Amino acid sequence: MGDLEIRPAVPDDVPAIVAMLADDPLGAQRESPDDLSPYLAALERLSNDPNQYLVVAVREGRVVGTLQLTIIPGLSRKGATRSIIEGVRIHADERGSGLGTRFIEWAIDRSRSEGCQLVQLTSDVSRTDARRFYERIGFTASHVGFKLQL
Repeated sequence: MGDLEIRPAVPDDVPAIVAMLADDPLGAQRESPDDLSPYLAALERLSNDPNQYLVVAVREGRVVGTLQLTIIPGLSRKGATRSIIEGVRIHADERGSGLGTRFIEWAIDRSRSEGCQLVQLTSDVSRTDARRFYERIGFTASHVGFKLQL
């Protein structure tokens, strides 16, 4: 795995990122790989926000993973800063290779370096493999999440 680079996403990465986001039953329903303009606008917003990290994992010049890490200062937990890991995707060819573990370890290390006391994430209840993966690497399913579609 030494040939893996984790770096900030750039506009040229967007087609590969969107393809990974759309490469499952849930993503296929909500992503639009044919029109990249909203994704490029989102990347620009994320790139201008110092509390956002949209990163890609690159192997041999090919984007093979992506995730977003958000740093959130807060008042609860004695003023603790927390991070949220979102939009984790590993290319189908790379699943089971250890890339997911390395990627999440990167996010945890970055969270520590940003002074976070807590790392949190959500995973759709239908993603049983992902939920098993997160539990195996130390995350606890301690809360029930709620979403409201706007």
